[in-house]
Amino acid sequence: MEWVWGRHAALAALANPARTPVGRILATAEVAKLIGKPPPGVRIETLTNGEIAQALPPGAVHQGLAAAVAPLEPVAIEDLAEDAHGVLLMLDQLTDPQNVGAVLRSAAAFGARGVIMQDRHAPPFSGALAKAAAGALEQVPIARVTNLSRALETLADAGWRALGLAGDAEATLAETLDGQPTVLVLGSEGEGLRRLVSEHCDLLVRIPMPGGFESLNVAAAGAIALYEASRKLAARV
Repeated sequence: MEWVWGRHAALAALANPARTPVGRILATAEVAKLIGKPPPGVRIETLTNGEIAQALPPGAVHQGLAAAVAPLEPVAIEDLAEDAHGVLLMLDQLTDPQNVGAVLRSAAAFGARGVIMQDRHAPPFSGALAKAAAGALEQVPIARVTNLSRALETLADAGWRALGLAGDAEATLAETLDGQPTVLVLGSEGEGLRRLVSEHCDLLVRIPMPGGFESLNVAAAGAIALYEASRKLAARV
Protein backbone atom coordinates (compact mmCIF):
# COMPACT_ATOMS: atom_id res chain seq x y z
CA MET A 1 0.00 0.00 0.00
CA GLU A 2 1.05 3.61 -0.63
CA TRP A 3 -0.12 6.72 1.16
CA VAL A 4 -1.72 9.44 -0.97
CA TRP A 5 -2.65 12.65 0.81
CA GLY A 6 -4.32 15.96 0.04
CA ARG A 7 -8.00 16.34 -0.88
CA HIS A 8 -7.74 16.35 -4.69
CA ALA A 9 -5.07 13.67 -4.80
CA ALA A 10 -6.71 11.29 -2.31
CA LEU A 11 -10.23 11.65 -3.74
CA ALA A 12 -8.90 11.01 -7.26
CA ALA A 13 -6.99 7.94 -6.05
CA LEU A 14 -10.08 6.58 -4.29
CA ALA A 15 -12.07 7.02 -7.52
CA ASN A 16 -9.45 5.20 -9.61
CA PRO A 17 -10.20 1.45 -9.96
CA ALA A 18 -6.48 0.85 -10.55
CA ARG A 19 -5.82 1.89 -6.94
CA THR A 20 -7.78 -1.00 -5.41
CA PRO A 21 -7.70 -2.53 -2.94
CA VAL A 22 -7.88 0.41 -0.56
CA GLY A 23 -6.29 -0.18 2.84
CA ARG A 24 -7.23 2.79 5.02
CA ILE A 25 -8.97 6.16 4.72
CA LEU A 26 -8.09 8.82 7.28
CA ALA A 27 -10.17 12.00 7.37
CA THR A 28 -11.23 14.79 9.65
CA ALA A 29 -14.94 14.89 10.46
CA GLU A 30 -15.45 17.82 8.07
CA VAL A 31 -13.62 16.25 5.14
CA ALA A 32 -15.21 12.82 5.68
CA LYS A 33 -18.47 14.27 4.35
CA LEU A 34 -16.80 14.82 0.94
CA ILE A 35 -15.87 11.17 0.44
CA GLY A 36 -19.29 9.61 0.10
CA LYS A 37 -19.59 5.84 0.36
CA PRO A 38 -16.21 4.20 1.00
CA PRO A 39 -15.11 1.04 -0.86
CA PRO A 40 -16.59 -2.24 0.44
CA GLY A 41 -14.88 -3.45 3.59
CA VAL A 42 -13.18 -0.12 4.27
CA ARG A 43 -14.35 2.34 6.90
CA ILE A 44 -13.44 6.00 7.15
CA GLU A 45 -11.33 6.60 10.25
CA THR A 46 -12.34 10.00 11.61
CA LEU A 47 -9.29 11.64 13.19
CA THR A 48 -7.91 15.06 14.01
CA ASN A 49 -5.44 16.79 11.71
CA GLY A 50 -2.65 15.96 14.12
CA GLU A 51 -3.55 12.28 14.27
CA ILE A 52 -3.59 12.04 10.47
CA ALA A 53 -0.20 13.74 10.31
CA GLN A 54 1.27 11.14 12.67
CA ALA A 55 0.46 8.37 10.17
CA LEU A 56 2.19 10.15 7.27
CA PRO A 57 5.77 11.15 6.44
CA PRO A 58 6.98 14.34 8.17
CA GLY A 59 5.82 17.51 6.45
CA ALA A 60 2.96 15.92 4.51
CA VAL A 61 0.31 18.60 3.86
CA HIS A 62 -2.74 16.36 3.99
CA GLN A 63 -5.63 18.88 4.11
CA GLY A 64 -7.56 16.54 6.37
CA LEU A 65 -7.52 13.50 4.09
CA ALA A 66 -5.17 10.59 3.39
CA ALA A 67 -5.68 7.15 1.88
CA ALA A 68 -3.56 4.02 1.77
CA VAL A 69 -4.10 2.62 -1.71
CA ALA A 70 -2.61 0.08 -4.08
CA PRO A 71 0.48 1.23 -6.03
CA LEU A 72 -0.20 2.77 -9.43
CA GLU A 73 1.31 0.62 -12.17
CA PRO A 74 3.01 2.31 -15.15
CA VAL A 75 1.94 1.57 -18.72
CA ALA A 76 4.27 0.03 -21.32
CA ILE A 77 6.10 2.37 -23.69
CA GLU A 78 4.69 0.29 -26.58
CA ASP A 79 1.17 1.19 -25.47
CA LEU A 80 1.94 4.89 -25.72
CA ALA A 81 3.79 4.46 -29.01
CA GLU A 82 1.03 2.71 -30.94
CA ASP A 83 -1.55 4.63 -32.98
CA ALA A 84 0.72 7.68 -33.21
CA HIS A 85 -1.20 10.93 -32.87
CA GLY A 86 -1.29 13.88 -30.53
CA VAL A 87 1.44 14.75 -28.02
CA LEU A 88 3.54 12.81 -25.55
CA LEU A 89 5.81 14.31 -22.91
CA MET A 90 9.19 12.88 -21.92
CA LEU A 91 10.94 13.95 -18.71
CA ASP A 92 14.72 13.53 -18.63
CA GLN A 93 15.70 12.96 -14.99
CA LEU A 94 13.25 15.38 -13.38
CA THR A 95 13.55 14.56 -9.69
CA ASP A 96 11.57 17.28 -7.92
CA PRO A 97 8.05 15.90 -7.18
CA GLN A 98 6.62 19.43 -7.17
CA ASN A 99 7.84 20.06 -10.72
CA VAL A 100 6.80 16.61 -11.96
CA GLY A 101 3.38 17.05 -10.37
CA ALA A 102 2.94 20.44 -12.02
CA VAL A 103 3.96 18.97 -15.39
CA LEU A 104 1.39 16.19 -14.96
CA ARG A 105 -1.33 18.76 -14.28
CA SER A 106 -0.43 20.56 -17.49
CA ALA A 107 -0.37 17.25 -19.36
CA ALA A 108 -3.90 16.51 -18.15
CA ALA A 109 -5.13 20.04 -18.86
CA PHE A 110 -3.82 20.15 -22.44
CA GLY A 111 -4.70 16.60 -23.39
CA ALA A 112 -1.29 14.93 -23.63
CA ARG A 113 -1.63 11.23 -24.42
CA GLY A 114 0.93 10.25 -21.84
CA VAL A 115 4.19 10.96 -20.04
CA ILE A 116 7.44 9.01 -20.19
CA MET A 117 10.06 9.08 -17.45
CA GLN A 118 12.86 6.88 -16.18
CA ASP A 119 12.28 4.18 -13.62
CA ARG A 120 15.23 5.68 -11.72
CA HIS A 121 15.98 9.35 -11.02
CA ALA A 122 12.26 10.10 -10.86
CA PRO A 123 9.84 10.39 -7.92
CA PRO A 124 7.48 7.50 -7.03
CA PHE A 125 3.77 7.54 -7.95
CA SER A 126 2.65 8.49 -4.45
CA GLY A 127 3.09 10.92 -1.59
CA ALA A 128 4.43 14.31 -2.54
CA LEU A 129 4.10 13.70 -6.28
CA ALA A 130 0.44 12.71 -6.01
CA LYS A 131 -0.25 15.78 -3.85
CA ALA A 132 1.51 18.11 -6.31
CA ALA A 133 -0.33 16.56 -9.27
CA ALA A 134 -3.69 17.26 -7.57
CA GLY A 135 -5.41 14.26 -9.18
CA ALA A 136 -3.63 14.36 -12.56
CA LEU A 137 -1.50 11.36 -11.57
CA GLU A 138 -4.66 9.24 -11.83
CA GLN A 139 -5.59 10.63 -15.27
CA VAL A 140 -2.39 10.71 -17.35
CA PRO A 141 -0.87 7.38 -18.49
CA ILE A 142 2.79 7.20 -17.44
CA ALA A 143 5.46 4.89 -18.81
CA ARG A 144 8.63 4.27 -16.82
CA VAL A 145 11.61 3.10 -18.88
CA THR A 146 15.19 2.14 -18.17
CA ASN A 147 16.68 4.07 -21.06
CA LEU A 148 15.14 7.22 -22.54
CA SER A 149 17.26 7.05 -25.71
CA ARG A 150 15.96 3.58 -26.51
CA ALA A 151 12.44 4.76 -25.72
CA LEU A 152 12.86 7.55 -28.29
CA GLU A 153 13.97 4.94 -30.83
CA THR A 154 10.83 2.90 -30.11
CA LEU A 155 8.68 6.00 -30.54
CA ALA A 156 10.45 7.01 -33.76
CA ASP A 157 9.80 3.56 -35.23
CA ALA A 158 6.11 4.04 -34.44
CA GLY A 159 5.92 7.40 -36.24
CA TRP A 160 6.65 9.93 -33.49
CA ARG A 161 8.90 12.97 -33.91
CA ALA A 162 10.88 14.13 -30.87
CA LEU A 163 11.44 17.81 -30.10
CA GLY A 164 13.87 18.56 -27.29
CA LEU A 165 13.53 21.87 -25.46
CA ALA A 166 16.84 23.73 -25.17
CA GLY A 167 17.36 27.39 -24.46
CA ASP A 168 20.18 27.77 -27.00
CA ALA A 169 18.39 26.07 -29.91
CA GLU A 170 18.04 28.01 -33.16
CA ALA A 171 14.53 26.87 -34.11
CA THR A 172 11.54 27.98 -32.07
CA LEU A 173 8.88 25.65 -30.75
CA ALA A 174 5.97 27.47 -32.38
CA GLU A 175 7.48 27.43 -35.88
CA THR A 176 8.43 23.76 -35.60
CA LEU A 177 5.17 22.28 -34.31
CA ASP A 178 2.94 21.20 -37.17
CA GLY A 179 0.28 18.99 -35.58
CA GLN A 180 2.14 15.75 -36.35
CA PRO A 181 2.63 13.12 -33.61
CA THR A 182 5.18 14.77 -31.34
CA VAL A 183 7.18 13.90 -28.24
CA LEU A 184 8.15 17.00 -26.25
CA VAL A 185 11.34 16.24 -24.30
CA LEU A 186 12.07 18.28 -21.18
CA GLY A 187 15.43 18.26 -19.41
CA SER A 188 16.14 18.21 -15.70
CA GLU A 189 15.84 21.24 -13.46
CA GLY A 190 19.57 21.95 -13.36
CA GLU A 191 21.34 20.19 -16.22
CA GLY A 192 18.78 20.29 -19.01
CA LEU A 193 18.77 17.52 -21.61
CA ARG A 194 21.53 14.94 -21.36
CA ARG A 195 23.70 14.51 -24.44
CA LEU A 196 22.45 11.09 -25.57
CA VAL A 197 18.83 12.08 -25.08
CA SER A 198 19.44 15.30 -26.99
CA GLU A 199 21.08 13.39 -29.85
CA HIS A 200 18.04 11.13 -30.14
CA CYS A 201 15.72 14.11 -30.65
CA ASP A 202 14.85 15.00 -34.23
CA LEU A 203 15.29 18.69 -33.48
CA LEU A 204 16.09 20.98 -30.58
CA VAL A 205 13.75 23.93 -30.14
CA ARG A 206 13.45 26.90 -27.81
CA ILE A 207 10.70 28.99 -26.32
CA PRO A 208 11.34 32.63 -27.37
CA MET A 209 11.64 34.96 -24.39
CA PRO A 210 11.67 38.57 -25.65
CA GLY A 211 11.87 39.82 -22.08
CA GLY A 212 15.48 38.70 -21.98
CA PHE A 213 15.20 36.24 -19.08
CA GLU A 214 17.51 33.28 -19.64
CA SER A 215 15.35 30.32 -18.63
CA LEU A 216 12.03 29.12 -17.25
CA ASN A 217 11.19 26.67 -14.52
CA VAL A 218 10.76 23.26 -16.17
CA ALA A 219 7.11 23.07 -15.13
CA ALA A 220 6.41 26.46 -16.72
CA ALA A 221 8.27 25.47 -19.88
CA GLY A 222 6.27 22.25 -20.06
CA ALA A 223 2.98 24.12 -19.72
CA ILE A 224 3.90 26.54 -22.52
CA ALA A 225 5.08 23.73 -24.79
CA LEU A 226 1.91 21.71 -24.23
CA TYR A 227 -0.27 24.77 -24.85
CA GLU A 228 1.51 25.48 -28.15
CA ALA A 229 1.18 21.85 -29.19
CA SER A 230 -2.52 21.76 -28.34
CA ARG A 231 -3.09 24.89 -30.45
CA LYS A 232 -1.40 23.33 -33.46
CA LEU A 233 -3.41 20.13 -33.03
CA ALA A 234 -6.66 22.10 -32.82
CA ALA A 235 -5.75 23.98 -36.01
CA ARG A 236 -5.43 20.67 -37.91
CA VAL A 237 -8.92 19.49 -36.97
